[in-house]
Amino acid sequence: MKDIKVYDGKCVLVTGGAGCIGSNLSRRLGEAGAHVIILDNLSSGYEWNIPLMENIEFIKGDILDDEILKRVYKEKPDYVFHLAAHFANQNSVDHPEEDLLVNGLGTLKVLEYAQLIGVERFIYSSSGCGVYGLDSKIPFKEDDISISLHTPYQVTKLLGELYTNYFHNLYDLPIVNARFFNVYGPGEVPGKYRNVIPNFFYWAMNGQPLPITGDGTETRDWTFVDDIVNGLIAMGAREEAIGEAINLGSGKEHQVMEMATIINELTGNKAGIVYKPRRDWDAKTRLLSSIEKAKKLLDYEPRTTFKEGLEKTYQWFKENWKLIQKSAEF
Repeated sequence: MKDIKVYDGKCVLVTGGAGCIGSNLSRRLGEAGAHVIILDNLSSGYEWNIPLMENIEFIKGDILDDEILKRVYKEKPDYVFHLAAHFANQNSVDHPEEDLLVNGLGTLKVLEYAQLIGVERFIYSSSGCGVYGLDSKIPFKEDDISISLHTPYQVTKLLGELYTNYFHNLYDLPIVNARFFNVYGPGEVPGKYRNVIPNFFYWAMNGQPLPITGDGTETRDWTFVDDIVNGLIAMGAREEAIGEAINLGSGKEHQVMEMATIINELTGNKAGIVYKPRRDWDAKTRLLSSIEKAKKLLDYEPRTTFKEGLEKTYQWFKENWKLIQKSAEF
């Protein structure tokens, strides 16, 4: 991948680098010769998930802490990948004020310091599952966002895009808004507010039935983390991406029932499936991204099939099972 070469010898700040996307991105950047600074408060990430490489530096701290931000920005990062966030829809419904602080004020602070030192690129992790509403047409295209939203997380992810656009418009900060769709893969530990795939693997490996909220025909655009990382790397390298919002998805729909069936088959789980009422905020029965813009601007092309991605995720679960059992919090 030619885009990765631009990071050789560069300093890269990855906020939220102990999470699924951040840890995989940091490893790829480290392998490319970048000096990577991971800033993470470990509220939803784990230190054992951080790649052990000489050129990857971990700083435990919060994006709301100005002293910590001054410390990391003193190293003058060339690139910032802002992945740190108050994560998950249900978590935001339960804790809306914390969601606003982290995703709103936290993002603003990270942007302010980036503008002061003049970074080469600021890539913000937005949410394709958040900024598109029930009134958006499927497949979701970048110019069809909604302000009719259903969770604080969706609201604050859109707020983050408004802030990045503001810094781009007023200060010419070279930003890119990456709209992720249902990311999964190695590096995501299961837990109370986690995504469905790691939780389903955890329950299946413990011989428990998989709880489907709805009837199982609901669809999601699950995207393997390696494909997301490829897209992020291109966003930092391509001039055409500056100032743009770009979907990073698989461009394919898969039913929740299909996903649950594959996981039960892979793990040999005989407990099957149980059905539960749909959550109040979970109003979208279908999610599907248009990735035409990503293909055009980034040469983005998802390479991992859904089945292959689930197999790779299961392999990671088996290799790290003891750590996962110790870390998972429900």
